[in-house]
Amino acid sequence: MEEYTREPCPWRIVDDCGGAFTMGAIGGALFHSIKGFRNAPSGMSKRFMGSIITVQQRAPILAGNFAIWGGTFSTIDCTLVHFRRKEDPWNSIISGATTGAILAARNGVAAMTGSAIVGGVLLAVIEGIGIFYTRIMADQFKQTSIIDDPSHQFDNSQQRNPS
Repeated sequence: MEEYTREPCPWRIVDDCGGAFTMGAIGGALFHSIKGFRNAPSGMSKRFMGSIITVQQRAPILAGNFAIWGGTFSTIDCTLVHFRRKEDPWNSIISGATTGAILAARNGVAAMTGSAIVGGVLLAVIEGIGIFYTRIMADQFKQTSIIDDPSHQFDNSQQRNPS
């Protein structure tokens, strides 16, 4: 159902890039604040200051990495939608694998292959869970007829024999 509420393809890239940046900024701020607090010298004021400094230094980097991943993924996804002329889970799986390979390209072919496999499997799991969840939710709203319900059917074996 989410597919119908998304932006059209050229704007989807900007939307996904911004969403990924925001997710990376919030997650990075949480993660690095805890990391900075734990790694700072003893004393509460030093720990809070260490937390703030670590967030200022490292959270924007993580947010940028997330934005690059989201932008690359969406660009490949929109390209696949354009060439394949359909929007299905295979586009996401292929986009995840290709994004993993592209972002690991400077580390060599082995790293590209490994990242492509991880990206493809990760997106396949996400898409599979989404399909499973959609089917489970659809079964809840399936209408049943009183005629098809076995508890409302007349059983001839329970009739009395008039003879």
